[in-house]
Order: sequence, then structure tokens, then C-alpha cells
Amino acid sequence: MAGFSAVDFIWKNGEMVPWEQATTHVLTHSLHYGSAVFEGIRCYQDPDSQKSYVFRLREHMERLHRSCKIAMIDLDYTVDELCDATVKLIRKNGLKACYIRPLVYRGYGTMGVDPTGAPVDVVIAVWPWGAYLGEEAFENGVAVGVSSWRQRSVNALPPAMKSTASYMNSIFAKLEAKAHGYAEAIMLNEAGLVCEGTGENLFVVRDGILSTPPLSDGVLEGITRDTVLCLADDLDIPSIEESLTRSDLYVADEVFMTGSAAEVTPVASIDERPIGKPGPVTRALQEQFFKVAYGKVDDYYDWLTEV
Repeated sequence: MAGFSAVDFIWKNGEMVPWEQATTHVLTHSLHYGSAVFEGIRCYQDPDSQKSYVFRLREHMERLHRSCKIAMIDLDYTVDELCDATVKLIRKNGLKACYIRPLVYRGYGTMGVDPTGAPVDVVIAVWPWGAYLGEEAFENGVAVGVSSWRQRSVNALPPAMKSTASYMNSIFAKLEAKAHGYAEAIMLNEAGLVCEGTGENLFVVRDGILSTPPLSDGVLEGITRDTVLCLADDLDIPSIEESLTRSDLYVADEVFMTGSAAEVTPVASIDERPIGKPGPVTRALQEQFFKVAYGKVDDYYDWLTEV
């Protein structure tokens, strides 16, 4: 879902700023060199209780801090301060469900690859955002293709760092997928092993066993990925982290993608090879994921921050 609706306020450097005034200079360092890190988070509203919860807010802000550490960006706000700012921003905008985008970037003040001297700006934006790959994707799945673009090397741009620069690869793969009529792309790593989507982790099911590529194959340490592995254990679905080949995708019984934006989105076909409608494992995990996000599973209530 490409578009989004403006709301009233964005949190920037500790202040609530009107949406249209949350601007930055065209010579901002990160605009020229991709020297920024970010997160994607969702706030859900339970349709029954009408209560709103931010899903795994603390874990996302902790990962943001880790990204800053890898990128050598000084982040002056604690995890608690960022979590508190997020909740206040959602309330200030009167939102019940939304997407949340924290961004830490090197601002205006220096030019050149060396970022020394550039100030660090921190923003949090929220806005209403529906299903990332379309509402019908949850029911029918999406068509994807294996990209000709390889995912960045672990020794080039560390996958543990969720940086804006890292997503240039994703842009290439996404545009290629769209040109070929696919909703999404799957990228292989430099060794030719299955890595991830343009903004999602990947799971396959074969003979009832759930598999996902290990972090060592260059995937982002996804929080929704971790959620699914935890839920699979609860549901007695056997799961393993293992390297996967392109052929493993073609012969899978089920395939789905996960991410804060994509949530749990089934894959209907890969490179014109049918996978089919979402299967029983995908359905069970999808259903349990939303139960947890809506605050209906007591064992995971500590994953939720009530707004």
C-alpha cells in the first residue's frame, strides 16, 4: 500500500511538530549518503474491546538502538523515552490503529562521506496504513518472483542494522518484480541461498515442518519473524532455521512472508509456479498472530503497549 494519509503531528527531537512543518534541509547528510536507521511498528485496535496496543514496541526501539550502535550514530534518547514518545504521539493524533515510523538520521551541517559534525535528528511519525500488500493478500496470497538482484553482503551492509542505505537493494528488486507482474520479490544472498523479501522475512512449509533462513544467511533479525517462531512453538508446529535453495521455494507446500508492514502474508506463487491458497500452517499462525496483536492471548500481553 503505497499511499498514506497525513495526520496532525510528528514527534521530532523531543517536540510535537505539526505534520507540514516536520521538514529538513535538502543538504541533510542522510539524504545524500543514506546515513539513517529506522524502524517499522504497528499499533492495533482490538475490534471487540476497542482497546489499542502497540505491538512489541520495546523490542523495536531496542533494535533501533542496536542499529545506531552499528552505524556509529549517537542516539540521545533512551528506549523508555522513545516508547513514551510513541504512545503520546498516537494519543495526540487521536489514532486507534496506525503504522509507526521512527527514524534516526544525520542532519544538516556537513557534506562528504565522513559524517563527523553532522547533527543527529530523531523523528517518530504515525499514520493510518492498511495491509502492506493489499487486503486480499491475506486471503489469497500474492504472486512473487525471485529477483535477479542479490541481497547485500553481511560484510558490506550488516543485516542486523536496519538502515535506509540497505534498502536500495530492495528498491531495485521491488521495481523489477512490479515490471514482471509480481507483487513482491525474493532475493538470494551472494551464495545463491534464499535470503528475504524486499521488506519481509520468509517462511516455507514442507511436510508440516516450518523453515526459515538463519540470520547467518544475511537476513534481518525480524521481530515478526521471532514472533512467528514463538507462536509455532506454542502451536506445536515443528520449526527450524536452515539454509534454503531456490528449489526449496518451488516445492514448498506453503510459503509466507512476515514483517511489521506485511504482518503474515501468504505467497500464492513463485516464478509462475503455484503454491496455492494459504495452507493450514499459514492459517494457524496468521490467526494466532492477530489474536496476540489484539491482546487476546494472556501469555503474550507483555508484548503489547496499551495506548
